Amino acid sequence: MRALLTSLCALLCAAAARPFNAFPADTESEEVRSAAIKRLLEVFGMEDPPAVHGHKQPPQYMLDLYNTVADVDGVTRDPSLLEGNTVRSFFDRLRSEQVEFRFNLSSVTKTEKILTAELHLFKLRPQAALAFNRHHFCQVSIYQLMEVSGSNSTDRKLLSSRLLPVHSSGWEVFTITPAVWSWMTDEGSNLRLHVVVRTLGGSQVDLKLIRFASGRHHHPSKQPMLVLFTDDGRQSATLQSSDSEESASTLPQFPMSAPPSRSARSLDYGEDLGVSKPCQRWPLYVDFEEIGWSGWIVSPRGYNAYHCKGSCPFPLGQNMRPTNHATVQSIINALKLVRGIQTPCCVPDKLYSINLLYFDDDENVVLKQYNDMVAGSCGCH
Repeated sequence: MRALLTSLCALLCAAAARPFNAFPADTESEEVRSAAIKRLLEVFGMEDPPAVHGHKQPPQYMLDLYNTVADVDGVTRDPSLLEGNTVRSFFDRLRSEQVEFRFNLSSVTKTEKILTAELHLFKLRPQAALAFNRHHFCQVSIYQLMEVSGSNSTDRKLLSSRLLPVHSSGWEVFTITPAVWSWMTDEGSNLRLHVVVRTLGGSQVDLKLIRFASGRHHHPSKQPMLVLFTDDGRQSATLQSSDSEESASTLPQFPMSAPPSRSARSLDYGEDLGVSKPCQRWPLYVDFEEIGWSGWIVSPRGYNAYHCKGSCPFPLGQNMRPTNHATVQSIINALKLVRGIQTPCCVPDKLYSINLLYFDDDENVVLKQYNDMVAGSCGCH
């Protein structure tokens, strides 16, 4: 991952003065651009960019989750806030008149570890004339429908059951992880989820009385939704990364309330010609619109990756955050004890993750966390 980040920084530094579409249309430049975009997709764990399906509103839950785990630039606020590194949302594909649901999970890779699966249902207020036999609560149970071996009949397995106030309305969340585990093992077992509502006395309730929003008759913002928390197994680099106790927001930042202009991005901030400044962190804004990805990325529009630049002169002070190895190398270079030994290099010594909220090829909204994407600080190594 560190090598991929280095490639990304090199690519962006070389192209900072002009957008990708400003390159000459000659064969060599097109080959470079194609290779650069392919390498950038590898950083984001993709082979091809998702298809653009037009302007569709992401689920409010996914927007709220993104804003909880990420700051305005997409940088992770606190690594412990998110379970795993990927959150996927799926809308019901069955759209049945009955309270039954089916979700297409073909976009989930076999290498992803399913940590938690949640069924999100929007409970509607009951009809005004409903007396409900003076009961104030009802029992809502979620079942997984399964084929019975050797027959055409189906059986059901209880996944989750909760008491809900009869007259309440709003989102209700049920954990159904075992069902998704079985679906990932055997795609053919993904039949349906079935909802049953009973009184406290055990009598089944007409679902026309206790109602949940469906994708067929209600606003898209209230559609039944499956949310998966997964881990794709991508490892962080060996540098101190997003698991650090120090938040990225505590680091000194350049004022970046808005993306810098293209002309500003083409310059070395504050660098005088002919003067080598000490090792420090400089802005490096990644603009997804310039890359051509704004059609499928919801948030952020771009982010500040930063890059490290500057000299590591002898003697190395603690403000340059040198390693012991770099200190020894600097001394050897200064004393010219060994021929060909260069001064230490100015490189990131702390990296942070960013979060991307985007549409996949099936128009599902995905929140994904990518390690080692922001240079948090620089040092002489």
